[in-house]
Amino acid sequence: MATAVIVPAAGLGVRMGPGAPKALRGLAGEPLLVHAVRSLWSSGVLDTVVVAAPPGQSEVVCELVLGAVAGVDLVVVDGAATRRASVSAGLDALPARAPGHSDVDVVLVHDAARPFVPVDLVRRVVAAVRDGAAAVVPVLPVVDTVKQVAGRVVVGTIDRSHLRAVQTPQGFTRDVLARAHAAGSTADATDDATDDAGLVEALGIHINIVDGSPEALKVTRDFDLRVAAMILRSRSNLG
Repeated sequence: MATAVIVPAAGLGVRMGPGAPKALRGLAGEPLLVHAVRSLWSSGVLDTVVVAAPPGQSEVVCELVLGAVAGVDLVVVDGAATRRASVSAGLDALPARAPGHSDVDVVLVHDAARPFVPVDLVRRVVAAVRDGAAAVVPVLPVVDTVKQVAGRVVVGTIDRSHLRAVQTPQGFTRDVLARAHAAGSTADATDDATDDAGLVEALGIHINIVDGSPEALKVTRDFDLRVAAMILRSRSNLG
């Protein structure tokens, strides 16, 4: 089975303040998107990368990625106003076959705002789908106490032993992901979906889990950029 990854990268990143779309914000001289694609491609288990770029910036994104990630097989399309619609656009642009390979049967979806996903994590997700799972997400245990609130008042404490924080890349068989997005396009409030696994869950399909990684953090605020810069320096020091 050939494997592709869709990277939705059209979000504005309003929580980071005014400026370029979040995926194009700079980190150590390169956009977050470039770091993310490089990390994914370095895993050695991907055949094609599809980026859903900020609308109107497909050519810019193509030049940025091809100029920085050697050998990547890249498709760039215009993204959309919502994450779900951007992933759907990536699915529509996904080739039936990877160049020189078999049919693309495994599809990952990865946040452009997770620039330093470890290669071992990418490989775990792909291996789980290839071993027969229809859908796979990487997770981390929730370490903080979680309170349920109503307004400014705590109304309960949630048992965190059964809670997990979900990361990307999330992995799917191509058929399952396509069916989830086809169903999601006609369902109510699907444009509020925060991950693709939620759309798959709505089909009644079980989601498998693999171990996530603290290094696969999502850059949402300016503070996260500083943490990401520390990770990059640590990797550089390790050679």
